[in-house]
Amino acid sequence: MLQHSFPRSFKANYIEADHGEGIYIYDTEGKKYLDGCCGALISNLGHCNKDVIDAVKAQYEKIEFAHPSRWKCRIVEEAASAVAETAPGDLDQVWFVSGGSEAIESAVKLARQYFVERDGPATSKHLTIGRWNSYHGSTIGTMAIAGSMARRRVFSPLFRESPKIAASYCYRCEFGAEYPSCGVMCAKHLEKMIKITGPQYVSSFIAEPLVGSTVGAITPPDEYWPMIREICSRYDVILIADEVMTGCGRTGKNFAVDHWNVVPDIIATAKGLAAGYVPTGGIIARSSIVEEIKNGSGTFMHGHTYNGNPISAAAVCAVFKYMKEHSLVENAAKMGEILGAGVRKIAAENPIVGDVRGKGLMWGFELVKDKSTRQPFEKTGAANVATKECVDRGLIIYPGSGQVDGLLGDNFLVAPPLIINEEQVNELLEKLAAGLDAAAKKLL
Repeated sequence: MLQHSFPRSFKANYIEADHGEGIYIYDTEGKKYLDGCCGALISNLGHCNKDVIDAVKAQYEKIEFAHPSRWKCRIVEEAASAVAETAPGDLDQVWFVSGGSEAIESAVKLARQYFVERDGPATSKHLTIGRWNSYHGSTIGTMAIAGSMARRRVFSPLFRESPKIAASYCYRCEFGAEYPSCGVMCAKHLEKMIKITGPQYVSSFIAEPLVGSTVGAITPPDEYWPMIREICSRYDVILIADEVMTGCGRTGKNFAVDHWNVVPDIIATAKGLAAGYVPTGGIIARSSIVEEIKNGSGTFMHGHTYNGNPISAAAVCAVFKYMKEHSLVENAAKMGEILGAGVRKIAAENPIVGDVRGKGLMWGFELVKDKSTRQPFEKTGAANVATKECVDRGLIIYPGSGQVDGLLGDNFLVAPPLIINEEQVNELLEKLAAGLDAAAKKLL
């Protein structure tokens, strides 16, 4: 058959999806798959939720688009209020875009414009410090800030590099230290980088509370985010939390930073915001940041055609209403306890699982050739083997690679929809254990 849309990979064998229902996807031959990673941690409400579909249909029958440079729509304000209600501290100013990459770019540009408005156009504060082993988007700007080598290597000549520090990767500590005697050196390294760069040049620092697709849900020590918050405040640096994956209830809290009672200056989020029903992202900023623009130039010098569109807003309203009515954040925490206990048991019993980490309904596995030495497989591909074995058993997981040194390393994420129940968690664990057992036999 002649095809006109080219795929992400010409070497992959894709399953053809026919329809979805709840936490399951069915292929064109009728086989059922448990969506154990929500695609890319996006389908938080599962598939074909009638409440969300009906809300989007109703908005289409009112108005589908009104350009934000000329119009405002009540549904957008309702969506912003629903999101702001869940955000920590005084983060109550919401700017909607079409996805995670746009959200990150918006956050970085807002941080820069904040200092221009506050200090004048001559301000030198413009650099964003990121972390290695991070992913913040696929645009040239977001790739420059992030540190996912596999994704940026081809395109690195196109962008201007941003300074970076090590991620809080305790399983493979960049400093060769052990927690807690390390004193959380990975957090202290931010202060060192700010000093090396010059605080007068640094506008913002960005990090994922739990690192997502690049490393597989690495979770920092409890001291990490409070220390990061204090350092950013001390050096007048805007703290941006990339909650594109971790936000909207995924980790059993409204936002992952809530686990440590930390209030960033800006949250960038997407994925679960509209749960895959309409492409949607957004940033949530402190009112004091937006006030500088309001009382200064009066204009955020940024925008996309589809930012703040009524169809996305209708989806957001419906998603957040459904989450609240069905206590899905609480369910993510409760089911996360069961899932967490189950994946730890699998990790302890399986010879290729070196580490498992996560919170709520977001868990990452790191696959190794030798558990005692943490030696990775000689070439990446182990995560793909595990993925295929799970798929054969009707479970979809999210593989990743390259976290050890930019080349070696295999990991994957397990992150089912927030609507999952205990029986379905046990089904997921049964399929996952069987898939990893089969993968271990092939890889060792």
